[in-house]
Amino acid sequence: MSDTTTNGIRVQVSAEFLPDRSSPSEDQYVFAYHITVSNVGTEVAQLISRHWIITNADGETEEVQGPGVVGEQPVLRPGEQFAYTSFCPLKTNVGTMHGSYTMVTPGGDAFQARIAPFTLAVPFALN
Repeated sequence: MSDTTTNGIRVQVSAEFLPDRSSPSEDQYVFAYHITVSNVGTEVAQLISRHWIITNADGETEEVQGPGVVGEQPVLRPGEQFAYTSFCPLKTNVGTMHGSYTMVTPGGDAFQARIAPFTLAVPFALN
């Protein structure tokens, strides 16, 4: 589990392997990651964009950037949270993800809410 707070925005992540969507014989491993973004601060903030860095066990890195998350750009008032699930395919049975969300306050101040590294791993792949 990954759990970090930046400027009052808390990002919690858990991940799981999806054997039904994976094909190890074809080097395709699919993982779901569940994210909860909570505003534990005192100021309203909107999630504008995401930036992911995905690394597989071979050391290959992919960067993913884009607007919002799952087609939304949620506005979080103090005490509110937004949860979603997304997916990540890897060609190895182990990898990591980390990144950030660009958040903007009503006054126009932008900051990067950090997403701490978390592991994507097939069960029992790591001892």
